[in-house]
Amino acid sequence: MDWYSIVKFLHIVSAILWVGGGFVLFLLGVLAERAGHVEDKLQAMRASGRLGGCFFAPMSMLTLIFGVIMCGFWVGFSDLWVIIGLVGYATTFSIGMFIFKPTGERMGAMIARDGVTPAVLAIGQRMMSAARFDYAVMLVIVADMVLKPTTHDIGILAGMALVMAVGAMLALGGNRRLVPSAA
Repeated sequence: MDWYSIVKFLHIVSAILWVGGGFVLFLLGVLAERAGHVEDKLQAMRASGRLGGCFFAPMSMLTLIFGVIMCGFWVGFSDLWVIIGLVGYATTFSIGMFIFKPTGERMGAMIARDGVTPAVLAIGQRMMSAARFDYAVMLVIVADMVLKPTTHDIGILAGMALVMAVGAMLALGGNRRLVPSAA
């Protein structure tokens, strides 16, 4: 076995734990939302908040580190698929740091102070909307890593753009069922 295979294995395991673990929590939130179970949805959000800094962030960083090592020693940084992967990573990392982390902290403080209120549920809904876009980005990253498109792979690139557009539409038009009406 060579070093490239070992680093690639570690890159893939880190990515599976990061993307797969987060997807399970996202799916639990979506299922609770569709069933109208506020407490289950809040539990998924709490778990995401607890695991964000101690599990998801380290797994995402390890995924990046092992990917950068592979590019630095063996692959290079100029291929389109590498650039798409790095831009996708920067996007999802930014969503985590600038949306999920502060929003989760704000929700936790609000729940501790006032309990579960319509305002908390509205914030949670916005967080779920951002998660829809985040997972569209992650799907594109996974497809990118597997398919390794070049500028000549118009169909793959168009498919990736479509996934991003659908993710953005789902994020902007997210389901509002769990937010009680003001009436």
